[in-house]
Amino acid sequence: MIKILIVEDDENIAKMIRATVTMGGYDSYICSDGITGLKHMNSGDYDLVLLDIMLPEMDGFEVISKRTNDTPVIFITAKQDVLDKVSGLKLGAEDYIVKPFETVELLARIEVVLRRYNKNEHILTYKDITINIDEHTCRQNHTDVNLTPKEFDLIVFFIQHQDVAISRSQLLSAIWCYYFEGESRTVDIHIQQLRKKLSLKNNLITIPKLGYRLNKIS
Repeated sequence: MIKILIVEDDENIAKMIRATVTMGGYDSYICSDGITGLKHMNSGDYDLVLLDIMLPEMDGFEVISKRTNDTPVIFITAKQDVLDKVSGLKLGAEDYIVKPFETVELLARIEVVLRRYNKNEHILTYKDITINIDEHTCRQNHTDVNLTPKEFDLIVFFIQHQDVAISRSQLLSAIWCYYFEGESRTVDIHIQQLRKKLSLKNNLITIPKLGYRLNKIS
């Protein structure tokens, strides 16, 4: 199982992050200061580190600068200054997410980084659909299905978040990137195409005034 280290000194936020990563199917461990976080990070026991910047003993920037391995790091912080973001990325962080954030957004960022490091699942299945993430292919009943890049990203995201109600804005953030400025109609059109191409009319359902949910198959 993927193991995620959470370095966060606010107990409530740390618990919320742990609940989120648990929902994503990941194991986690929490520590609340920079020195302890660095020790665990350098142990090599973790696949990903979620690292706060404002920490007691040693801040997040110093922690990442003293790591001795290539364990990927996502900064999680209340600091919104662009210079702080640039500093974190220059020090080697894979991503930078600002509090407060939505559960779906955090999971999406985690999945992207794990995929980049070849640490997540490569084959996903749902009903008679098989997705190969590495090959970027989709097959249904052993027949290739041609999906656009965004359609492919959408079906992967839904399969990874079955039975979760996901709003259009969350999908725009996760699939079209956080800074995408577009209309929710973009999402609706892609959902319609997925339903048609993969026969998901009765599985990928609309939630009025919110968005969509892919029902889990028992």
